[in-house]
Amino acid sequence: MTANTLPTAADAALASPEVSLGGFLRDRRARLQPSPGTQGRRRTPGLRREEVAARAGVSVTWYTWLEQGRGGPPSDEVLERLAGALELDATGREVLFLLAQQRPPPLKPSPTAAVTPALQRVLDALATSPAIVKTPAWDIVAWNDAAAAVLGDYAAAPARERNVLRRMFGDPAMRQHLTDWEANARFALAVFRVDMARAGGGGVEAQALAAELQATSADFRRLWAENDLRRHGVGVKQLQSQAGPLTLEVSAFNVDGAEGLTMLVFSPVSAADARTVAALVSRREPAAPAAVKLSA
Repeated sequence: MTANTLPTAADAALASPEVSLGGFLRDRRARLQPSPGTQGRRRTPGLRREEVAARAGVSVTWYTWLEQGRGGPPSDEVLERLAGALELDATGREVLFLLAQQRPPPLKPSPTAAVTPALQRVLDALATSPAIVKTPAWDIVAWNDAAAAVLGDYAAAPARERNVLRRMFGDPAMRQHLTDWEANARFALAVFRVDMARAGGGGVEAQALAAELQATSADFRRLWAENDLRRHGVGVKQLQSQAGPLTLEVSAFNVDGAEGLTMLVFSPVSAADARTVAALVSRREPAAPAAVKLSA
């Protein structure tokens, strides 16, 4: 907002230390236009409480209590209906859950991974830092040349095999590639379990992957039974590569605007590690254009 711009009601509400669920609901209700033919005589702009209540399938009394700060926190189902009734975008939906339940809403991963050309350019700019983008089911949907050289040639692999956990528990070469396979596998499953919870139970793809690996891998069954929980955070991964040992620091970043996607960046810890990554990249064939990566 510039110095010459007057603050809106929403700006005032969000800037106020008294920001509340009731204030947010009133503000968003006031922004909506009534359906044609239902105007009548209105003293204030936007929809009436009864109109929002009808849209959301809740009683007028209960909706009024919400705007007045009464009635207790709504359930996830009711909040989703309110988000639809108030025509909230992803950001508005997140704020609604934060104000009502003091936590973000469950993820709603897109059926198709929204990897934009801009995101691919970010990956490609990391010349000596392998980087991938994964879904909550740990499918790899984007990568850079350094990742292909150090972690695996994803472009040459079938789409089904571009999955971190499927490779971790189904590819024997991973045990030689990772200095401490057991610790890496245990950490990956602990984070995967949290990813599933954030996605409201994991979604069909993540649940199917977990069932598949339980049926095919004794190691998966053993580690999954530990019920460990962890965030991505920042960790260190040690690898054995064709150009020598590598130590990489792993950082995780949520992809803004693409709910459910996470970018993992593997940064060389030392100058020697960066030279090793550069050597591995130089041994590869010329990189495919970004458009090929996105559609592969």
